Amino acid sequence: MRASARGGRPEVLLLAAATLTFAADQLAKVAAGGALTLSTPVPLVRNWVQLRLVHNTESAFGLISSGWLLIGIGAAVCLAILAYVTVGRGLDAAPARALPLGLVLGGSLGNLLDRIRTGAVTDFMDLRVWPVFNLADIAITVGIALLAIGIARKR
Repeated sequence: MRASARGGRPEVLLLAAATLTFAADQLAKVAAGGALTLSTPVPLVRNWVQLRLVHNTESAFGLISSGWLLIGIGAAVCLAILAYVTVGRGLDAAPARALPLGLVLGGSLGNLLDRIRTGAVTDFMDLRVWPVFNLADIAITVGIALLAIGIARKR
């Protein structure tokens, strides 16, 4: 790993963010699977937020239902991030992308492991107006939003 122009090591930040995201996601899914049942939602904030165990075999909003295609897309995302970091200038040219890419990588690995292991992603957070989701989904969404903001600011 190379040092960035600022003297830091953005690869370390990326790997730390990915590792912490992956670990938190997997621990939360284990806890949800042990504490929740498929048929019984647990209200948290009135009727607005609840915990509800769902095993999702499709992509967000049901756009893709093929398990193998979703595994392939997840693996491609992870490999693309790793290639970006290891080939060419990668994070040396844009060290601010380390945290967002780490969040996307960790979240993608968490959902990818679920799909490989069980054929479905474990979701458990329900806002009642949105599909049920998990910590990996949050990390991916936040990471992509941060990347988009960073790119927009440069332009």
